[in-house]
Amino acid sequence: MAALFFSTFIASIIHQMRFSDIPGQTQIKDRLRRTVKEHRVSHAQLFLGPQGSGKLPMALAYAQFINCHNRTEEDSCGVCPSCLQYSKLAHPDLHFLYPIATTKEFDSKPMSTMFLSHWRKIVPESKGFFTVNDWYEQIGMENKQGLINTEDCNELIRKLSYTSYESEYKVMIIWMIEKIHHTGANKILKILEEPPDKTLFLLIAEQQELMLPTILSRTQLVKFPRYSDEEIELGLIALKGCSTEEARNARFMADGNMTEALKIVEDGSSHEDLFIVFRDWMRVCFRKDMQTAVKMASEFNSSGRENMKKFLLYSLRITRFCTLNNFGLGDYVNTEGEEMKFINGFTPFINPKNVHLFAEEFNDAVYHIERNANGSLLFLDISLKAMKWLKM
Repeated sequence: MAALFFSTFIASIIHQMRFSDIPGQTQIKDRLRRTVKEHRVSHAQLFLGPQGSGKLPMALAYAQFINCHNRTEEDSCGVCPSCLQYSKLAHPDLHFLYPIATTKEFDSKPMSTMFLSHWRKIVPESKGFFTVNDWYEQIGMENKQGLINTEDCNELIRKLSYTSYESEYKVMIIWMIEKIHHTGANKILKILEEPPDKTLFLLIAEQQELMLPTILSRTQLVKFPRYSDEEIELGLIALKGCSTEEARNARFMADGNMTEALKIVEDGSSHEDLFIVFRDWMRVCFRKDMQTAVKMASEFNSSGRENMKKFLLYSLRITRFCTLNNFGLGDYVNTEGEEMKFINGFTPFINPKNVHLFAEEFNDAVYHIERNANGSLLFLDISLKAMKWLKM
């Protein structure tokens, strides 16, 4: 009895990444469990899906499940020596590659192992739900673009040439594989073709079109869908302990992206506030009220980069809903109340003549905000264009 209590206590105070700790994605969990039960673990698997669909948490839970000393049919035990090491991302047979670049901390010949302390910080704090830009910010990359470099790939091959220390499988998780340098990709391709015995490669990607077809052809695809609204709501309550009202508010804005939903809950973003600002902004643009547009641009810039991005993504959401209305697909417009009333009235102004212009502008603006563009100038530029486009 004492041993059981101690094991339960330990499991409750450490960071866990078990199947039961991941919201939703039930079909994928069942599929991965079956591969272990039926001894059909493919040596190279590609976890492919949109941002915030749970790919990294699932890869960690799968690897922990495979190497657990006392797993059940449903999950890893969470308390055996292997699970405890996995919970700290410190198992000797667990390896990671991720995009990096030089930073103030490491200004020459960066390697993934140099940033391992940062990785071990961001993964548990975010519960595995974070973006590549969150990662770049964590390691202090500023405005550089990260790559999985050739040196890291050489080190990977060296590590995997050794026998495993403690586990049945050596596991290599390559996060954002689409950001691999082309010379490194060739090295990865070779080891995928001739893998060491009992080695598991879990590749994680969001943009299939950026991946080499040769790597795609040598991996077993595990495709992750966006989360459903119900999964977002239940997941937020489980992961953050928020109220049903907070979870419902976040799910409307997150659009199936658990990473975004968690951020919304954390910073207390109000769905209603975003709606009011967008509505007022569009009315200012329709009236061609330059004085108010300049004032709003200044307020937009002072709100901070993450809030600017959130507002632009919300603007894209409204644009999409208007498009659905225009094509008679109003049943797919996931909102209600005053926002729904506004969208129905705003739909004629977002039409086939201008919808692509608004969508491209909002998408480009998110890209530039992520690269520290001047928010005031960017917002004013969109306002000027909107004044013209809303009359089309």
